[in-house]
Amino acid sequence: MNLLLDTHSFIWFVENDSRLPENIKKEIEKPNNNIFVSIASLWEITIKISIGKLTTKAVIDKIIEQVADNGFEIVPILPEHLLTLSKLDFFHRDPFDRLIIAQALCDGYRVVGKDDMFDSYKVKRLWG
Repeated sequence: MNLLLDTHSFIWFVENDSRLPENIKKEIEKPNNNIFVSIASLWEITIKISIGKLTTKAVIDKIIEQVADNGFEIVPILPEHLLTLSKLDFFHRDPFDRLIIAQALCDGYRVVGKDDMFDSYKVKRLWG
């Protein structure tokens, strides 16, 4: 299964945060699942750390290293993602989440995240 981690899911996984449900952690750790992190998530983390809205155990360079260290792949922002994004209704206003939604719809990822607003876009979502 191709899983795209929402920003909070990625942070909670790499920080071994108890807010990540155990069954979700096990899905991320399954060797037959391909795990992806959007560059939008890394961008969001960088911005939120710099403005003081996010405190993490690691600085951004270490967070980026954790993508590769965990065997995850970074999903770049491609023109087709932007075309999909341009057609999305405005159920969700968060620009980072909207881009993750577009990537999931465009590339067929199942999103790992607790935000049920993703369901308004018919995104396949895995949580709890």
